[in-house]
Amino acid sequence: MIKLKFTKMHGAGNDFVVIDGVRQEIYLTPEQLRLLADRHFGIGCDQILLVKRSNNEEADFRYLIF
Repeated sequence: MIKLKFTKMHGAGNDFVVIDGVRQEIYLTPEQLRLLADRHFGIGCDQILLVKRSNNEEADFRYLIF
């Protein structure tokens, strides 16, 4: 079992799961991402946003959209 700290947000008819990859190490396979997005067996969402540390000194963070 995976424990994740996340926030579920919604707006304009869409819902998102935002995962903090800055304060916790996140390694999710495409299958795990699909399960998280599943409305019957997971959290349920249209998109997953993974916030990570920036590789660029001029940016505070970066994020990946699934």
